[in-house]
Amino acid sequence: MTYEEILNRMLDLVPSTIDKRQGSVIYNALSPAAIELSNMYIELEKLKDSSYADTATGESLTLRAAERGVNRKTATAAIRKGIFNIVIPVGSRFGIEDITYVVIESGTEAILRCEQLGEIGNIYNGTMLPIKYINDLTTCELTDILIPGESEETDDSLRIRYFDNLESQAFGGNVADYKEKTKALNGVGGVKVYPIWNGGGTVKLVIIDSTFNKPSSFLIDEVQTAIDPVLNSGEGLGIAPIGHVATVAAVEEVIVNIISNITLVEGYIWEDVEPYIIDAVNSYFSNLKQTWDSENNLVVRISQIESSILQVTGVLDIQNTSLNGTVTNLILTEVQIPVLGTVTQV
Repeated sequence: MTYEEILNRMLDLVPSTIDKRQGSVIYNALSPAAIELSNMYIELEKLKDSSYADTATGESLTLRAAERGVNRKTATAAIRKGIFNIVIPVGSRFGIEDITYVVIESGTEAILRCEQLGEIGNIYNGTMLPIKYINDLTTCELTDILIPGESEETDDSLRIRYFDNLESQAFGGNVADYKEKTKALNGVGGVKVYPIWNGGGTVKLVIIDSTFNKPSSFLIDEVQTAIDPVLNSGEGLGIAPIGHVATVAAVEEVIVNIISNITLVEGYIWEDVEPYIIDAVNSYFSNLKQTWDSENNLVVRISQIESSILQVTGVLDIQNTSLNGTVTNLILTEVQIPVLGTVTQV
């Protein structure tokens, strides 16, 4: 209901013997009320949208999903490995660029937690500087991502989990239950569940991390402990019900080497475009891996790779592309993801 529609309806109710032209007393009296009523209709439309999971956003979607026990994932801190020449005590703080980390497990290969929440803790590698001077410290390197930091869950991601919860009721250790509870753990981006994989009462969970890469052994151990601790396997001390022996495993990486006849625009050389071609292929692989847990298996398509490379500035044409020595699409198994090896121009 627009301002004009409301105002015209109100004026229609005024007797024609009264001056209703713009600028008249009755017109000027009704106009502000029509504006307020039109604003009310706008707010009512927003209220209606916020009542349904399909259209709700932000806090409204959070509240709607929470009614089903599906809670929005909050931002988490990255857990990283640090390499030092001496044993670093717990609580020591280090910085790299504008990010700081604190040691949570001491050693020459210490475990550090980023003090800033979100994906920013995953970005940097290399030499760190101690916040306070440490005697005899000469080597101070930030290396592996053990558990990726995650930003607050997006509306789209939460909405998908909400509808998944509606469509397949999670209960008592069924497949939907394992999927829901495993994906809710920090650092887990997706999971495939294999019931009775090694006989009755056994369950195998293959996971991918929240950056859609192969998870670290540290993350695998953390998830294993949360689901079904190894020392008390089957006793129901984790998420897995009593009698379920759960095994957590990582996705397998398949190196993809690309050979292609790439024609460059005149004035460009291979060294100019190679980094951008690698970025383009990695972007395609990243998008593909995000669908891993919803697909039976991933297919690395030559047409998609060629289309991605053609978008790179300086590339004129591409043909005769092969993946790992074959000119057909690469079909991966259900537990495999692609990782770019080399791109070779011929």
